[in-house]
Amino acid sequence: MPEPVIVLIEDDAKIRRFLRTAFVNNGYRLFEASTGTDGLVEAATRQPDVVIVDLGLPDLDGVEVIRRLREWTSVPVIVLSARGQESDKVAALDAGADDYVSKPFGPGELLARVRVAVRHAARTASGEDATFTVGDLRVDLARRLVFVGGKEVHLTPIEYKLLTALVRHAGKVLTHAQLLKEVWGPSHESEAHYLRIYIMQLRRKLEANPTRPRYLRTEPGVGYRLVAE
Repeated sequence: MPEPVIVLIEDDAKIRRFLRTAFVNNGYRLFEASTGTDGLVEAATRQPDVVIVDLGLPDLDGVEVIRRLREWTSVPVIVLSARGQESDKVAALDAGADDYVSKPFGPGELLARVRVAVRHAARTASGEDATFTVGDLRVDLARRLVFVGGKEVHLTPIEYKLLTALVRHAGKVLTHAQLLKEVWGPSHESEAHYLRIYIMQLRRKLEANPTRPRYLRTEPGVGYRLVAE
């Protein structure tokens, strides 16, 4: 297998050096840019498997970089954010980012997010999405069946639709608005109480301990993530 290619768009030289070591030592090819403009050129020419974008760039806002990427590519995008506001994370995800990592962060966390993004992109490209499995949870999308620990779990139509939306984007943070639009339609994007109720119901059916979920994770103030590993 060829080495996965990462394009890193980050203006902080110390962080670039830190990540250069981490990625190269773990079998990735890394191409770097210190501005959004240069980063877009790198992304267009290097055919990366993942793009990592800092939100605080000197020329373009990171959210604008994501919007421009999404005009022509579906490559997984992971945001590096020193901004503590949840609205910044939501804006990046709504612009098309797949995930975010808050600064300061450890290399292990970012590498894990990159592995998930690479696997998800590979599954999507090969069409190998008929069955999703993580831990004791298995979702058979072809037969519309859900199992926990080998036992079939009955879900209502809305519960199943919500779960499959999360499965299709496993490992990715989905904002409240994205999930509401996908499951209930564009007229319900502001009705987050629907989401809370159905996530709670799914956890009762899928989690060993619904108060400490293993699979359906809350990203406070942002949305939800279905873990992929």
